[in-house]
Amino acid sequence: MPRPETTRRSAAAGMTMVTVGAMTANIAAYLLHLPAGRWLGPAGYGEFASLLAAQLVLAVPALALQTVVAREAVHGSSVAVLRRLGYRCAAWAGLAALVLVPVVAWALDTSVAGAFGSLVTAPLLVLLAAEQGLLQGRGRFAALSVVLATAGVAKVAPAVVVLMLGGGPGAALFAGAVGTGITAVFAAVLVGRTDPADAGSSWAPSAGAVLRASQVQLALIALTSLDLLLARVVLDPESAGLYALGAVATKVAFWLPQAVGVVLYPRMADPAESAAAVRSALTVLVALGAALVAAAALCAPLVPLLVGDAYRPVQSLLWMFALQGACLAVLQGALLSAIAGERTHLALVAWAGLLVEVILMVTVAATIEQFVGVAVGVAAATAAVVAVLAVRTAAASAPGPGAGLTL
Repeated sequence: MPRPETTRRSAAAGMTMVTVGAMTANIAAYLLHLPAGRWLGPAGYGEFASLLAAQLVLAVPALALQTVVAREAVHGSSVAVLRRLGYRCAAWAGLAALVLVPVVAWALDTSVAGAFGSLVTAPLLVLLAAEQGLLQGRGRFAALSVVLATAGVAKVAPAVVVLMLGGGPGAALFAGAVGTGITAVFAAVLVGRTDPADAGSSWAPSAGAVLRASQVQLALIALTSLDLLLARVVLDPESAGLYALGAVATKVAFWLPQAVGVVLYPRMADPAESAAAVRSALTVLVALGAALVAAAALCAPLVPLLVGDAYRPVQSLLWMFALQGACLAVLQGALLSAIAGERTHLALVAWAGLLVEVILMVTVAATIEQFVGVAVGVAAATAAVVAVLAVRTAAASAPGPGAGLTL
């Protein structure tokens, strides 16, 4: 059995590697917002941000699939079986994307081409997620780091080129989809082929397992994105664009600590280690969140310098956007533990929080300040409740003394 010091060093090394890859991807993503904000203007940038949010919602199957594949890889399922599951989910995601293109175009008041450019990424993200899940479940964090970094750069670089050449939001997002597809092929090569002698279990998780994980991820993604979509509907285009830029700080605080959940997830999927892994993850996420909120407050004066004076009204609110993201990161860690331990009923709390947020934003919030105030309050309350429940249920599910011991 590994010594605690060795386990901690291994986890720290994994987090460092995944953080480097994730930070590379996130920095690339945030750099995309800077030229998009300047070249498209507040109104055009509001459309671009709303399409990105819609893309993220339809990427829920990819996020869910990665967690299921990683969990089943920990439990011994074969690469071939899990990869076939990815192909099936990608086909369903592609069909859903085609059906939803006109719906999204109507709901967000964008062109059909713009909605297509956003949603065509969905099945490609699913294929990529299957390979990332295989790397995550087998603890190949160095390779996973490379894939994460490559995915971020390959998605953003083509989009920036299209924007530079005068393309609109839809064309830029479509170019990013092409980069995602290329990365999925690269990730499959990195994972490697399987042969008939694959020693893994031939048991295949059902579509129901992915659906259960999907509803958990959907609740989380909705909480991270719905405020942007509602801002475009409720606020005027100028205010919606300002809110969209402030929400970049939310995304930073939400995605930057993702390595914590990625690396500790395999331990969360192991009943013997789940309770300790959940406590460790939540502790680290709270500490990182506090640091990111402080950093946002200190860096707020740079907003006008980076994106122009038009976005100066967001400066004083930046720390609140970061606080929202930090709370959502804690919520993500708690919900990941729910998927790992197949305790997905905990997502009901997140769905309740989402309902409260929608009601308040539609009936009460009418300004940027009120929108972010509601978002922060709901995120904080939901994260606190789910975190407490996650720790308690993980501890209750742990094997008793002597379980798992052999003579």
